[in-house]
Amino acid sequence: MEIPLESQEHTIPEIKYEYLDHTADVQLHAWGETLKEAFEQCGMAMFGYMTELSSVDIQKCYEIKTDPTDDMENLLFRFLDELLFLFSAEPFLICKKLEITKFDTEEEKFYIECRCYGEEFDLSKHPQGTEVKAITYASMQINQMPEQNKCEVFVIIDI
Repeated sequence: MEIPLESQEHTIPEIKYEYLDHTADVQLHAWGETLKEAFEQCGMAMFGYMTELSSVDIQKCYEIKTDPTDDMENLLFRFLDELLFLFSAEPFLICKKLEITKFDTEEEKFYIECRCYGEEFDLSKHPQGTEVKAITYASMQINQMPEQNKCEVFVIIDI
């Protein structure tokens, strides 16, 4: 669902992700001080694999919601799958910034609501990276390290 874009300037978060080699696929490794930030960074890593994010402007804002689940790995899968759908179908949104506005992991059913800032993907403007075909559960890891003030996630995407 498209929501009105606020007229304020958007601060783009620091990059906290990397790409790890994996046979025939690519593994996203993202981190943050909170699990919410690690999930946001993982989504940005996926978009960054599809194009150079420096070429993307913030023109539109869409909100996505995951279906509720009782499993953290499934929550990450559903979040990334919703983002991939936003890119793969109308409006073909490539995101420069993700802002999770609701990250409910306290109740029996976990869910995410996220604002996705970016613009419609345009090959004449955005360098084509690698197409992401699907999110996988293979070797998915979610690590919370409160003693280090760090959370990290590992996700293999099918390319």
